[in-house]
Amino acid sequence: MVRRSRSTVWSKALQSTLKAMTRTAVRAGTKAIKDSLRAGPIRPKRTPAKKPAPVSANWSTGIAVGTAGPRRYRLYKPPGVRRNEKLPLLVMLHGCGQDAETLAASSRMNQIAARERFFVLYPEQDRLSNMQGCWNWYDTRTGRAQAEENSINAAIEKICLSQAVDRNRIALAGISAGAGMAVLLATHHPERFKAIAMHSGIAPGVAHSSASAIKAMFGQSATPSPLPPIAPDVRLPALLVIHGTSDHVVAPSNGAEAAMRWGERVSAKASKPRTVQRGARYASTITDYRSKGRIIATLCEVSRLAHAWSGGAAGHAYSDPKGPDASRMIWAFVAKQFARAKA
Repeated sequence: MVRRSRSTVWSKALQSTLKAMTRTAVRAGTKAIKDSLRAGPIRPKRTPAKKPAPVSANWSTGIAVGTAGPRRYRLYKPPGVRRNEKLPLLVMLHGCGQDAETLAASSRMNQIAARERFFVLYPEQDRLSNMQGCWNWYDTRTGRAQAEENSINAAIEKICLSQAVDRNRIALAGISAGAGMAVLLATHHPERFKAIAMHSGIAPGVAHSSASAIKAMFGQSATPSPLPPIAPDVRLPALLVIHGTSDHVVAPSNGAEAAMRWGERVSAKASKPRTVQRGARYASTITDYRSKGRIIATLCEVSRLAHAWSGGAAGHAYSDPKGPDASRMIWAFVAKQFARAKA
């Protein structure tokens, strides 16, 4: 009797699951899974992207060195920053098949930063570390995830030292694999961040290997590891979760689990869900988790949204202009946490 290896079993399980997806997603998904050791979201067929804005004084590039080695980054600096002012910093982490420029273009976060006056840092994964450009957020058993986390922290520290950043107003946001890395950073360094936003990501503590990451992607139950306790003198950063109900790459159940697990850390209770819809955009169901009157987590489930940035620019992969504007939601959520921290 021939004993099948674990990878063979997983390959057959994935193939049966992928039959329900579209022909294009199947072809692209198989390649992405093989190339990235089945670590990240399935890569859909890319649509032609608009040319990125040229590098300027407001849109620059750099390199930071951490435990995982050197990592490129892009930085958006709002115009007219004065020497005597300190501005907030939002760190944006891209998903698989993306880089800093494509996330900036699809999310249009730089336009909001220009109006609201904050820095936007876009760390970038190295293709030698993951062929699909995925952050290895799940690989905590080998330490690869922690090494990449350290390199992102190195980029944040470099910007804090070189730019007029208010260290008391730093937040994280990410999509897909970037969302997984964002919540990992906030889990290990809750004192550094005031807010986190996860878009189409996987709940913290549910994956520690490629196999468990795949299980989570397809909504299969797993025994999550307990999250680290919060020190008495540390305030748990608030979490915003945005997830599409038609996401066939990262199962929608992951969004609900992420908000619930984050709230459980401080015994937060879920409110009654409410529905919000603006104009012809997709409707959203909002659920808040509160503890002692403070919002710990907010879950935004976007009806009909697939694996894409909600309200993103047209003509880009992983971007759906029909959804509510995730970038506006993220900044509004983050700004409220900054204001509450000052109070």
